[in-house]
Amino acid sequence: MSTADIQQLVIGALQGLGASTVFVLALFIGFCVVVGFTKLKKTAGGSAPVIKSLDETISHRPMEYLPPNAPRGPVDQLHTPELMGRA
Repeated sequence: MSTADIQQLVIGALQGLGASTVFVLALFIGFCVVVGFTKLKKTAGGSAPVIKSLDETISHRPMEYLPPNAPRGPVDQLHTPELMGRA
C-alpha cells in the first residue's frame, strides 16, 4: 500500500464521518425546530392538538392566567409581619 492510497483512505473516512455528522445534526435541529413551532401554536380553548392544561381541555376555554400583582391567597409570604418589620 502506497502513501497515496493511505491518504485517500483517510480522506474518504473523514468525508464519510463529516457527512454523517452533518446529516444527524441537521436531522436533530430540524426535529427540534418542528416540535418547537408546534408548542408556539395558540390554543383555541382545548380544540388544538397542543394541550397546555387539563382545565383547558375540560372547559374548552383558553386558560386565564393571573397578573403578577394579583394576591396569591390568604398569606403572602413576602409581606409577612416578620419581613415587614425588618424593612
